[in-house]
Amino acid sequence: IETNIGFLQTLLGHPQVAAWDVHTRFVDENMEALVVSEPARSRFFEDSARQQATGQAGARVDPGDPLAVLAYGKTRNEERHHDEMHGSRPDGAKALNAEMQGTIVSVHVDIGDEVRPKDLVLVMESMKMEHEIRSAVSGIVREVTASAGDTVYEGHPLAYIEELEIGERTAESAEIVDLEHIRPDLAEVHARREVTLDAARPDAVEKRRKTGQRTARQNVNDLCDEGSFVEYGQLALTPGSGLPREEVIRRFPTDGMITGVGSINGADFPGEPSRCVVMAYDYTVLAGTQGVLNHVKTDRMLELATKWRRPVVLFAEGGGGRAGTGGKRKGGAATTGAGQGRSDDMYRPLDTPSFATMGSLSGLVPLVGITSRYCFAGNASLLGCCDVIIATENSSIGMGGPALIEGGGLGVFRPEEVGPMEIQVPNGVVDLAVKDEAEAVGVAKKYLSYFQGPLSSWECADQRLLRRAVPENRLRVYDIRALIDTLADSGSVLELRPSFGLGMVTALVRIEGRSVGIVANNPQFLSGAIDSDGSDKGARFMQLCDCFDIPVIVLCDTPGMMVGPEIERTALVRHCSRLFVTGANLSVPLVTIILRKAYGLGAQAMAGGHTKRPILTVAWPTAEHGGMGLEGQMKLGFRNELAGISDPAARTARYNELVAAAYERGRALNAGVAFAFDDVIDPADSRRCIVRSLDSVPPAPTRAGKKRPYVDTW
Repeated sequence: IETNIGFLQTLLGHPQVAAWDVHTRFVDENMEALVVSEPARSRFFEDSARQQATGQAGARVDPGDPLAVLAYGKTRNEERHHDEMHGSRPDGAKALNAEMQGTIVSVHVDIGDEVRPKDLVLVMESMKMEHEIRSAVSGIVREVTASAGDTVYEGHPLAYIEELEIGERTAESAEIVDLEHIRPDLAEVHARREVTLDAARPDAVEKRRKTGQRTARQNVNDLCDEGSFVEYGQLALTPGSGLPREEVIRRFPTDGMITGVGSINGADFPGEPSRCVVMAYDYTVLAGTQGVLNHVKTDRMLELATKWRRPVVLFAEGGGGRAGTGGKRKGGAATTGAGQGRSDDMYRPLDTPSFATMGSLSGLVPLVGITSRYCFAGNASLLGCCDVIIATENSSIGMGGPALIEGGGLGVFRPEEVGPMEIQVPNGVVDLAVKDEAEAVGVAKKYLSYFQGPLSSWECADQRLLRRAVPENRLRVYDIRALIDTLADSGSVLELRPSFGLGMVTALVRIEGRSVGIVANNPQFLSGAIDSDGSDKGARFMQLCDCFDIPVIVLCDTPGMMVGPEIERTALVRHCSRLFVTGANLSVPLVTIILRKAYGLGAQAMAGGHTKRPILTVAWPTAEHGGMGLEGQMKLGFRNELAGISDPAARTARYNELVAAAYERGRALNAGVAFAFDDVIDPADSRRCIVRSLDSVPPAPTRAGKKRPYVDTW
């Protein structure tokens, strides 16, 4: 192909061009000399000495420059490859071939050098990456065929090495690797991580100390087994603050949220069962508010919890959605907490998936929420999605904080006035009220343990104490919680919502190391009658147990559903029916033990609908059984007879006689003879009956998804 390469080479070789002694008409004035016909020598610019060397046909150029072109068009490397193919090499030498096509960057040996296996010989570049070419043998370098800048093909011989035994390197000559050396790029990463730690933020730590609280990192470290926590997004920074980068790094680490995975209770449940997802809003960064990046971090962790089916523990303290990052743009306008370059007066889409993803986890994995001090708006929403809420005594929980309340024209309030514990504990929002964060973490660990598996070792009280747990006087109340403590493994009882729905007790316990849920009537409140709050509390707890294959044990002592005009104001008809609907749809084993009273619809509700619905229904000798309470039954059934007795004393005597007769008919032994339930047992045998009946049930099948759609938040 005809080209003007010869002309251009002549132009570049002209002495005046080399000295840059030229002007705009230089080519025109020297055209005759520049177009003198001569063969093109190369596509590389060469000095005059090279030109002279290549002007002679077949002459070799300087062997130190393998890419120089021979007069007949072959490169030095091509000749070497030609020689290699025809067996021409230094006697006894072994070729070190190129492993890929590329360009030689540097040569690290000379002819006569000793090399050992893995010694560096050359460095070559291929596809923008440098590759070290190392010797595979020990010996003497007899020839190097490539120089820096050469382009070679795969298989090309780069050097020849005569194989010889070369002694080991002396300690002085051996390369010493400093394992403590920190490269600059690694040092930068270490520095950035350290900024996020408590040691680098003494002012923030001191503020927490003044409020009697721990830092988010202290809580996470206490929750997770030592060394097990793997943090995600530690280097994340709050976007859109308008502040200098160094100030953002210092003031807003992790965008106000610590996220990761770790082991909880690993000593008791080693391996996979202990792994959990942990998320902790950091109140020392922008009041623990929800910004764009920490929403992304939240979504990332919830996605992993869904994929891996791992429990989630959320430290939810914080002020909700972020209205600003704390910085100011030029002109004084506050930046938006959402980042993304929007100003505060611009529309913010409500497409953050965090709330939907958290809600979708309900019923799939255990969800534990912990809060201390202030928890409002978006933070409170995520907290409310949790199966259990643990709150310290100084907590305030609300769907809107003071600023939002004031903005709505609803008044001015201090944070302490919005959802304090004296409101949120008795109304049922808080499942477990604790003194401080240390206790909260301890309770969270205990709660999670019921979902992590059985314990091989356990102790319990002398079960003969149960024979005296229910008084012989059928009208005398007793402490149902003391009875549960005796029945369960020692130290295993964790009662949920003890200050709400006082007529119903719900607790997670262990019996012979196995997790079970207990639902019990409380005779100390309304004599154990079932009201709306008690129905909600019991039904929701049954759902929780059912979702995670925890058997339910019912301790029944109820005169029935609560009645009267006032109780109907609480929508009892709807609320109490939740026990029937939930109980009828339980898939976990249900065992009902009748302690004393089992009357009417209330007793049926405590048995999942009827006394043959549980896998086992047994009664203690103190039990009494009937369609309705004895006293009411006698007054209603014998109204006319009693009204016809004019003497009050005689009327009372007749009434007591009727009650005694009804009690005799419905007492445990007689009801057992009629097969009203499966058996009448010695109270001391209760644990044995529970365990043996549960052993008789096939194990729960392995599931890929949920058993129930979700756990009712109420």
